[in-house]
Amino acid sequence: MKNPIRMAVLTLSLLPVLALAAPPDAPSPERAERMEKRVRMMRVVGLAEALELEPEQALKLADTMRQFDERRRPLRQQVRESAKVLKQAASGDASVQSQVDQAVQRAFDARAQLASLDKEMYQTLAKDLPPQQKARLALFLARNQGRMKKMAKGMEHEGRRERRQHQRMRRMQGAGGAQD
Repeated sequence: MKNPIRMAVLTLSLLPVLALAAPPDAPSPERAERMEKRVRMMRVVGLAEALELEPEQALKLADTMRQFDERRRPLRQQVRESAKVLKQAASGDASVQSQVDQAVQRAFDARAQLASLDKEMYQTLAKDLPPQQKARLALFLARNQGRMKKMAKGMEHEGRRERRQHQRMRRMQGAGGAQD
């Protein structure tokens, strides 16, 4: 976007998503949803900037991306569950050894479906764009995917660290209360 005011309007129109922020020790589904919304907002703002979109166009794009994210969510969960089984099996947990082949197959299947959804999303978003913007879109999506994964992992790590700090504080407060 060339006009900084447009960028500010777009950012402010997407900020209510951040108002849903929960405390760091919130249950994992809510935290995951909050992280997903934050990642989506950052992706839309970055894409709007890269494609020089008007705020209305960016909001339409955000809605389209949200629909794909909703379709992507169960597939990502399937990959996580399969990875959990594989990690347990790799660490020697005998109770999951028989599930390894099935977990590997589910993970590969889900990842293939995710790749297909990525292609479908690109085609949907690029449908009415001129060639230059299509190229920018493809480059942005390719670069952004790696960045968002890193950011999500960092946010997940940060959340775990904050939960551990809160737990330590509660234990310290409990021990202090018992000594009084």
